Amino acid sequence: MTISLSQTCLPVCAAMLGHLSHLLDKARADAQARGFDANVHITERLSPDMLPFKNQIFIACDVVKNGVARVAGMDAPKFDDTESTIEELQARIQKTLTWLATVPASAIDGREDQSFTFPVGKTGSHTMRGQDYVTMWILPNMYFHITTAYNLLRLNGVPVGKRDYLMGANQG
Repeated sequence: MTISLSQTCLPVCAAMLGHLSHLLDKARADAQARGFDANVHITERLSPDMLPFKNQIFIACDVVKNGVARVAGMDAPKFDDTESTIEELQARIQKTLTWLATVPASAIDGREDQSFTFPVGKTGSHTMRGQDYVTMWILPNMYFHITTAYNLLRLNGVPVGKRDYLMGANQG
């Protein structure tokens, strides 16, 4: 059986962003139960030279919307990176998921061997063929930033575990 590029990308990105939203729900519930403002998580970092929690959410959403848009030949929605509360980060995830649901599989499938050039860092760029771009750039970057957000919450006492990361609200 052959798996298409859209099957490799669209449902995985949607599921993982949904799980990320679930992690934010858990952070909000934990803060309420322990009597503090969940927004303290916004600026948390694992290391002084690392981007804060909110940027992990920004980038997880951006790598999905910008990468998928690039492969699909579509315009990605623009976000201003002004979110400063858990609720606003949740809204950003939802906007990304809503847009992602509009991407037709037919816009992605068949572009496995097409070359895509994309920005890397502040001044660089890189070119990869479509299948590699999805499987070795978009998905790993999304996982990295969602995992970093998970680790920040876990480090700060939010009771999240592997099931939350892998299954989100769909735990059964």
